[in-house]
Amino acid sequence: MKRLIRLCAALLFAPAALQANVPAESSRQAAIASAHPLATRAGFEILSKGGNVFDAAVAVSAALAVVEPSGSGLGGGGYWLLHRASDGFETMIDGRERAPFAARKNMFLDSRGKADPTLSVDGALAAAIPGMPAALVHLSERYGRLPLAESLAPAIRIAENGFAVGHKFLKLLGTRQQVVGRFRSSARIFLPQGKLPAPFSILRQPDLAATLKQLAKSGRDGFYRGRVAARLVDSVRSAGGIWTEADLASYRVVERRPLKGDYRGIKITSSAPPSSGGIVLIEALNILSAYDLKQADAATRKHLIVEAMRRAYHDRALYLGDPDYVSIPVERLLNADYAAGLRSTLRFDKALPSAMLSGEDEQEAEAANTTHFSIIDQDGNRVAATLSINFPFGSGFVAEGTGVLLNDEMDDFASSAGVGNVYGLVGGAANAIQPGKRMLSSMTPTFLENERGVAVLGTPGGSRIISMVLLAALDYAEGHDPASWVGQPRFHHQYLPDAIQYEPGALSASEARDLAAKGHQLQAMPEPYGDMQAALWNKNTRALSAGSDPRGEGFALVAPYRQ
Repeated sequence: MKRLIRLCAALLFAPAALQANVPAESSRQAAIASAHPLATRAGFEILSKGGNVFDAAVAVSAALAVVEPSGSGLGGGGYWLLHRASDGFETMIDGRERAPFAARKNMFLDSRGKADPTLSVDGALAAAIPGMPAALVHLSERYGRLPLAESLAPAIRIAENGFAVGHKFLKLLGTRQQVVGRFRSSARIFLPQGKLPAPFSILRQPDLAATLKQLAKSGRDGFYRGRVAARLVDSVRSAGGIWTEADLASYRVVERRPLKGDYRGIKITSSAPPSSGGIVLIEALNILSAYDLKQADAATRKHLIVEAMRRAYHDRALYLGDPDYVSIPVERLLNADYAAGLRSTLRFDKALPSAMLSGEDEQEAEAANTTHFSIIDQDGNRVAATLSINFPFGSGFVAEGTGVLLNDEMDDFASSAGVGNVYGLVGGAANAIQPGKRMLSSMTPTFLENERGVAVLGTPGGSRIISMVLLAALDYAEGHDPASWVGQPRFHHQYLPDAIQYEPGALSASEARDLAAKGHQLQAMPEPYGDMQAALWNKNTRALSAGSDPRGEGFALVAPYRQ
């Protein structure tokens, strides 16, 4: 049923450039996979107007900000991993949020020194300074062909005219209904008449359209200075937040060198700190590189993957944070000899209890609701982008008069030692709250490349993002295509809690018995997780393919476009 809905949506929203009558000699091809058909359409619309994949990435990002406020938005941030085919240039645009200058280490503790999770999750105090608007401007001006206003036009149109809200939107809004309903500015948009909107009713966001227009007209100053900035600060402070206009004016995008690795002849390009994704992914693959996983039985294969996850996530807890604030031993963590040392403690017949690994046990939350899109053209230009506002619908707070739903990314810092949370992800002192600091993330936009071709992939999923990308990378290594990567049954281990989490159907009864016999604790998840979006360019045939996670409502499309 979901596939039928996505197909109908794609046909309904397909721009003229996607129709079959485009002459081959006047058109090029691209693949776009995103979490919503309208966002995929926006990307192709911009390509058909002469934009490149980087302009398309601006359009897709902005459209997702409108149609998927549960996962991203102008009030959030993210990472955009880029590759330019003409010269092989690669970079990661770091548009991660930053802590306000008035932030302090103990700001989410109550009078008894205990962490109060509601303070770091719900409302204006939980919001960090957004990076998305600055990143879109930077991406457009530095790497695009078209004016920013043209790339933002599809998102502005959708915000003004509205879109039909689907079941996933309503399900996630339902989980945050009580929080969203606390704020009049938020409820007015998302909870008409004080209740969830009807399925497929039209949601219009005129204030958000006006903010996007201001961004299109004035660039970064249209958001970080002037009228929009003043409204943001006034609204946040009136609701108990600590933003200042200096916080907004001083925000800057950072370009970072992507991390590189190799797994059995596959070149890995992935996210750099303050994302933990690239380090944990490459470290886990380095550990696994000595094993022929295809020759192992199913339970042993999963055991080895879990043990690699355990060790790599343990290092995440010990060492990772904002590289502008803490020293991270990146070269050591990615070194093959270091992985060999970790591998020497791995047994085929027995799990290593996480308690036997040394380190801090400070715990932080990281929400599972983010978004991702992948774009590649037939020349190999590509973008993998993972975007977030943290929990579904972020902080639940919309800044009055702006339409901007604010993130609750302050919760991604490690706020107090030994504090449990809904995800149980472990963090340490390297990720403590500091003014102006970027919080650690698990977002893992990734490229995989070998003689076969180039894969572009990523997913939402909080602490499980890295393990999902790891499983997809292993599936790519076995020669499978995007439809297989995005549909892989998923299991996960993150050092603490010391348990294999797995979605329905990911472990057979015999595999579960074998893993338990090796000493693993098993935790069945109540429902599937993740929403992976992926694309593949075959170097030999130059053919493109793409896949959108069957668990979600996204759409992947390979199509010609006229330039």
